[in-house]
Amino acid sequence: MDKYVSGKTKSVSAKKRFGQNFITDNNLLQKIVSQANITNNTFVIEIGPGMGSLTELLLNKANKVLAYEIDSDLIPKLVHRFNDKNNLILVNRDILEVDINEDIKKYFPADAEIVMVSNLPYYITTPILLKFLETTDKLSRLVVMTQLEVARRLTSKPRSKDYNALSIAIDYRTDASFLFKVNRAVFKPVPGVDSAVIALSTPKNAPYPKPKDEKRFFTLVRTAFMQRRKTLANNLLAGGFSKNREEVESVLNKAKIPIGARAETLDTMTFINLANVLADNDVNNIQ
Repeated sequence: MDKYVSGKTKSVSAKKRFGQNFITDNNLLQKIVSQANITNNTFVIEIGPGMGSLTELLLNKANKVLAYEIDSDLIPKLVHRFNDKNNLILVNRDILEVDINEDIKKYFPADAEIVMVSNLPYYITTPILLKFLETTDKLSRLVVMTQLEVARRLTSKPRSKDYNALSIAIDYRTDASFLFKVNRAVFKPVPGVDSAVIALSTPKNAPYPKPKDEKRFFTLVRTAFMQRRKTLANNLLAGGFSKNREEVESVLNKAKIPIGARAETLDTMTFINLANVLADNDVNNIQ
C-alpha cells in the first residue's frame, strides 16, 4: 500500500464536511461493479473508498486499485481491512490536489486500461469530474454514483433546465449514459436526495474536433455559464474574455452566434467554434 498506518483501528462515523454517505446495500455495490466491466487486466481509480465496501469488490476483480481517501481517520481502518491485499494503493490525499497524470504514470503501466469506479462525494462531484475530464485522457470509462440532479445534468441537452458547463465538458470528452436511479435509503447516514449511477465512456464514438486551445475552450465554457440568466456576451465581459462590448459583438458575429444568445442555448460544437475564433483573435484573459 502507498500508506501504512499501524495500531488498532477505532470506531469512525461519517463526516458531513467530507460529504460521507456509506452504501449499505451489497447488491447495489455488485451492480455498480458489474457495469464497469472490470477484468484482471483493468486498473481502477476509486475516489473516497470510505469503509471499503466497494473497494473490496473492486480488488477482487481488478489488477490494481488506486484509492484516494481524504479522511485520515479512515486510513487505519482501510489498512487493517485490506492488509492481506497486494493490489491496493491507498493514498491519503485530497483528489483535487493530486496531479492525476503523474500518479497514473507512477502507479500504473503505460498501456493500462484505466477505469474510475466511485461513489463520489456529492459536495465536490463537479470539481472532481471536471478535473479528470480537463486534465487527463488516460481513462477509458468512468462509472460513478452522483446526486440524481447532477446525473441529469451530465446527460442533458441544450435548452434544457439541467444543461450547464459540466454538460458540455462531459459531451466533449465522453459518451454519457444514465444507468439507474438509487434510492437514498441505501446510504448511512441517509442523505436528503436520491442518487444515480452514470457511465462515461472515452473516447467518444464520434469525437469533436479538438479546439485550437483546449484550455481556452474549457475556461470559456465555465465563464459562459458564470451567471445563467445573463447573456453569453455579458458573461464574457464579466469574465474578462473581452476588453469591451464592441469586441464581444465582433467575436460573436464571427462565430455566427446571436448577440443576445445565452449559453444554455448553444451546443458543444458552437463553443468549440467560439473558442477557435477567440484563439484566432487572441482574445482571452488567460495568462
